[in-house]
Amino acid sequence: MRRSAKAWSSLVFACAMAVGTLAANPAEASPYQHGPDPTESSIEATTGPYQVSRTTVSSLSVSGFGGGTIYYPTTTSEGTFAAVAIAPGYTADQSSISWIGPRLASQGFVVFTIDTLTRYDQPASRGDQLLAALDYLTGRSSVRTRIDASRLGVAGHSMGGGGTLEAAKDRPSLQAAVPLAPWDLNKDFSSVTVPTFIIGGQSDTVAPVSTHSERFYSSLPSTSDKAYMELRGASHFFPNTPNTTMAKYMISWFKRFLDDDTRYDQFLCPAPDDAAISQYLDTCPY
Repeated sequence: MRRSAKAWSSLVFACAMAVGTLAANPAEASPYQHGPDPTESSIEATTGPYQVSRTTVSSLSVSGFGGGTIYYPTTTSEGTFAAVAIAPGYTADQSSISWIGPRLASQGFVVFTIDTLTRYDQPASRGDQLLAALDYLTGRSSVRTRIDASRLGVAGHSMGGGGTLEAAKDRPSLQAAVPLAPWDLNKDFSSVTVPTFIIGGQSDTVAPVSTHSERFYSSLPSTSDKAYMELRGASHFFPNTPNTTMAKYMISWFKRFLDDDTRYDQFLCPAPDDAAISQYLDTCPY
């Protein structure tokens, strides 16, 4: 069949438009994607695009952990959100990590900073308590209808970071884990398949990275999604005060693996060259 010059021109234009559309949109957006397109400024900001409310959970009303504070986006127009439980370190309570709750929640997560049963609980116990907190969050809490129970993550500092690894080992259905300056006598997490992002401090003398964070990272399967970031000059206590570098990559990891939001790949893969990072290892691409 012969086509006129005008018909051929129209066909070529249509094909070019189709190719351009595919190039601009190589994959469909995740159905769990929340918020505007991210930028360096947006993930470094102390407050994200969502207004946040909080509710206190008394230790008397729960079992398996010591209560805590839930931070959550106030909007009800965007469906459900992924949820994260975060545990403090040895002898500490949730106040030591309280800044992380609203910062993460304002980026589109439900966040539960918890207290432990005692200040002296070891990592395995803290891992169990993180899982108990997630079960409460999705099953009994006042915000349970705001949460997608299939998209859950854990994080924690020091022994809470060790607990994060223990929780990831015990519950493979978790979607993401972020141990912060983790401490644990157990050094073998070769069975963990949960995407895990370990953040250590270069000058940590409590849980030196050479005997803790780096060994934990190395023990994780090479076939799994994992990353290790070391903060230049940081002590063991870097998670206890607002830390922009920690927050921006923590947000990116949770966005990527809890929300399946590939818009955040750009901050994780290839390895970032942030001046505050002394070492970065990963299994990119995801």
